[in-house]
Amino acid sequence: MRKMLIVLSAALAMVAFASTAFAAEGAATVIAATSWAAALGMALAAAGCGIAQGMGLKAACEGTARNPEAGGKLTVTLILGLAFIESLAIYALVVNLILIFANPWVGGVTLGG
Repeated sequence: MRKMLIVLSAALAMVAFASTAFAAEGAATVIAATSWAAALGMALAAAGCGIAQGMGLKAACEGTARNPEAGGKLTVTLILGLAFIESLAIYALVVNLILIFANPWVGGVTLGG
C-alpha cells in the first residue's frame, strides 16, 4: 500500500510539473504553478500540524485524567511537543514565502511592479 502511494504521488507530481517544464511562456506559468504549490504545501502543513497537535493534546488530557499527579510533567512535555509541531508549520510557511517572493525559476517577484 505504501509503495503504491509513493508511486501515485510521484506520478501526480510529474503530471503537475510537466506543463511547467514544457511551457513556451515560462514566467507566467511558473508563477502560477508556484502559487498553487505554495497554497497546497501550506494547506498540507497546516492540516498535518493541526491533527498532530490535536492528537498530542488528547493524549495529554487522557494521561492527566488517569494520573492527576503527573499533570505537571505532562504539561511541560505537551508544551514542548506543541512547540516542535508548530515549528514545522512555521518552516513550511517560510519555504512557501521563499517560493512565492524569491522564486529561483523566475528571478523573484517584485511587489508593485
